[in-house]
Amino acid sequence: MPRTDTLQGALALLALKILSRRGPLHGYAIMSAIQEISADALRVEEGSLYPALHRMEECGWIQAEWVAAEAGPRKRVYKLTAAGKKQLAAEEGRWLAVAGGIQRVLRMA
Repeated sequence: MPRTDTLQGALALLALKILSRRGPLHGYAIMSAIQEISADALRVEEGSLYPALHRMEECGWIQAEWVAAEAGPRKRVYKLTAAGKKQLAAEEGRWLAVAGGIQRVLRMA
């Protein structure tokens, strides 16, 4: 079975969508949400997610802040920005176009 963390092109889309629906989250919660919502079909590794979050933060799509945790060390929490909402719409549009094209090829006679 192929590794499920190879969806690098869709990682920004997935993280932005999770943040748009579930509000501010720390990285582990984003990874868990992707796995849970996809019914374990998708698994994102820390080594893929955190660099992607850093890139999205540099682009201004998300904003991060350190917050105190109830127990243990502080956590870095990410939230979607206005620019991130616009990027999410663009990423969703591109993904739907690509997925539609793939579906047409798979259904060809």
